[in-house]
Amino acid sequence: MSADTKIAELLTELHQLIKQTQEERSSSEHNLLNIQKTHERMQTENKTSPYYRTKLRGLYTTARADAEAECSILRHALDKIAEIKSLLEERRIAVKMAGVNSDNDPPRKTMRRGVLMTLLQQSAMTLPLWIGKPGDSPPPLCGAMPASSDYVAKQGDKVAARVKAVDGDEQWILAEVVSYSHSTNKYEVDDIDEEGKERHTLSRRRIIPLPQWKANPETDPEALFSKDQLVLALYPQTTCFYRALIHTHPHRPQDDYSVLFEDTSYADGYSPPLNVAQRYVVACKENKKK
Repeated sequence: MSADTKIAELLTELHQLIKQTQEERSSSEHNLLNIQKTHERMQTENKTSPYYRTKLRGLYTTARADAEAECSILRHALDKIAEIKSLLEERRIAVKMAGVNSDNDPPRKTMRRGVLMTLLQQSAMTLPLWIGKPGDSPPPLCGAMPASSDYVAKQGDKVAARVKAVDGDEQWILAEVVSYSHSTNKYEVDDIDEEGKERHTLSRRRIIPLPQWKANPETDPEALFSKDQLVLALYPQTTCFYRALIHTHPHRPQDDYSVLFEDTSYADGYSPPLNVAQRYVVACKENKKK
C-alpha cells in the first residue's frame, strides 16, 4: 500500500473518530444536566438527603464512564494523527534523500528565510502535547525531560548541534539528523539553514535531541525548566541556540518560555525577556557563565 493511500485511509478513520467523539459528548449532556439540576434542588431544599446522595452517586458514576469513553476515543484519534505525521515525515525524508542522491536534477532553490522561520514556528506549534494516563510520569524528551543515556536520534529528527563556525568559534545550531553510525558513535547532520547548508559529522556529546512532546504545566510541571535555570534556547528569527536563563515557564500548554539571553551589550549581562517555544529550549551542558 502506498503512503498516500495509507494516509487517506487514516484520515477517513480520524474523521469517524471525531464524529464518535461528538456523538459521545452529545449523549452525555443529558446526564450532566441532571447532575446540575440535582445540585440546584439540594440548594433550594437546603439539605442532603439519602435519596439525593444515592441519586448523585449514580449520576457521577455514569458521568465518569462517559468521560472515560470519550477519553478513549480521543486517545485513539491522537494515535491516528501521530501515525499520519510519521508517514508524512517519512515521505519528506524520502523526497529529500532522492534529491540529494540525484545528479540529473537541477539544483534545488534555497528556501527563503521567511519561509524557513514560518516552518520552524509551525513545527513548534504542532509539537504534540504529552497526555498521560493518571499516574503516568512524563517520558524522556517530554519538555525538559532529558533523553535516555542510550538514546539515538532518528533520521529526520531535529537536534541542537555544536559545530565550528567559519571564524573558528563553536556554536549551537538547529540541525536535522541524516544518519548515525554505531561503529563510530557519530552523527551526520545537516544545518537546517539552507543559506549556509553544510553537513557535519559530530560525536554524540555534540548533539542534544529536541523535545518530542510539549509538557503540560497544569499536569506535569516537573517536566518544565525552573526559573533561573540555565538553558540553550533558539534565538528568535535565527537558527542558532544561545545560553539563556529561564525568566518564566509556560503556565498553559500553548504558552512559551520567557528567557533572558546572555548579552554583554546590556548592563546586567542579559537581554530583555524573549519568548521561545518549548520545542526549542534544551538543557545547557555548560554550567558556568562565559
